[in-house]
Amino acid sequence: MSDFWFYTKLGFFHVLDPGGYDHVLFLTALALPFSFLQWKKVFWLATLFTLTHCLSLALAAYGVVEVNSDLVETLIPITILVTALFNLYVESKGADLRHAFSLDLGATGFFGLIHGFGFSNYFRMLMTGEEEKTGPLFGFAAGIEGAQLLVLVVVLSVTYGVLELAKVNRKYYIWGVSLLIVVISLKLIFF
Repeated sequence: MSDFWFYTKLGFFHVLDPGGYDHVLFLTALALPFSFLQWKKVFWLATLFTLTHCLSLALAAYGVVEVNSDLVETLIPITILVTALFNLYVESKGADLRHAFSLDLGATGFFGLIHGFGFSNYFRMLMTGEEEKTGPLFGFAAGIEGAQLLVLVVVLSVTYGVLELAKVNRKYYIWGVSLLIVVISLKLIFF
């Protein structure tokens, strides 16, 4: 059981590591357009993201699928970029997110697979020489999920504070943060 908690902590702090902020950036872009009143949608997006990245993490950890780590490290910031651009598109059209939610689900599931392959490189490095992977895999995934939930609560709280308490215009807020995420994503892709 101590291995489980050890890997849970590793997964948790892997997501929150300031040097690997790409995962937090993706979650920020994902949750940005939602309010606390829409927490169920954010929950379903996060759950789908977790399930799909756990699937690809497990497939890679057990050697069922081999992926090029350089390709994955390029695709991860592209998923962030696409998510931020989608926020800009939806906000510019004044579209109700209810109409875009099924698209959000499909993209989030696909992006979860990509992010899971990114986690798999780190996880495989941790598991070098280890025989038993199931307990550590579940622990690592639980840590990732815990960190994701923390990030989502922070993003929803900041959004609430900015929109409801500071009374910032929703469109300006989503555009401003999304454009910042676009710039950071482009930097991650090209530099």
